Amino acid sequence: MSGLFTGRYRFADKVVEVNSLYEDVHRYCAFYRTDAPAELIVTITEKDIEYERSRSEIKTWHDPYLEELAVYRKICEKMPAYGTILFHGSVIAVDGQAYLFAASSGTGKSTHASLWRKLLGDRAIMVNDDKPLLHVGDVTVAYGTPYDGKHRLSTDIAVPLKAICILERSTDNHIEKITKKEAYPMLMQQTYRPNDVSALQMTLPLIDRLADSVGLYRLGCNMDISAAELSYEFMSR
Repeated sequence: MSGLFTGRYRFADKVVEVNSLYEDVHRYCAFYRTDAPAELIVTITEKDIEYERSRSEIKTWHDPYLEELAVYRKICEKMPAYGTILFHGSVIAVDGQAYLFAASSGTGKSTHASLWRKLLGDRAIMVNDDKPLLHVGDVTVAYGTPYDGKHRLSTDIAVPLKAICILERSTDNHIEKITKKEAYPMLMQQTYRPNDVSALQMTLPLIDRLADSVGLYRLGCNMDISAAELSYEFMSR
């Protein structure tokens, strides 16, 4: 067992001091390091690591990896108090506006985001490819975080969120604007719901406000670049 490791990182404009049992999480979050004074403190214990193991289908994950999960969970438990939630999705920014792709696991949201990058080149910037933080207000802002998927695609930026697009697989590409009621089940499913009751009570109205603050769309798509052409043209109007 290593000693206690400490570092400060900026998550959605909040400086978090992370006190960990292993050094790995500090390497993982290195691009988000800051010397600014801490506003939140997260300290990991063996109990936190064991909790992550109990939730995982793979019980043989090494402790340092499970600690990385535990750190983000503890951060996201605190974030609703600041109007911020964790959303499972892929966020890409184009010309200063962000678009979030949400879908059930394995549908291809990261693949669709990659088609946008292929289509738009340097105009398209990955904000976060897996677990962005969203600060919800009159305008919702998407933030890059180091928890950005297996390909480590993120940028330490904050971008106003213009739209959320729910992806479904289809042989033919088609897109439509949908209502808040239609989008709500996916928004609820993909938002992290804290274990802490008070944090959960703050999260639910944030999901509601999120739905009111952005355009909501449903895209039936295949894996051809024409799907990106359609979705970008339709949502960027």
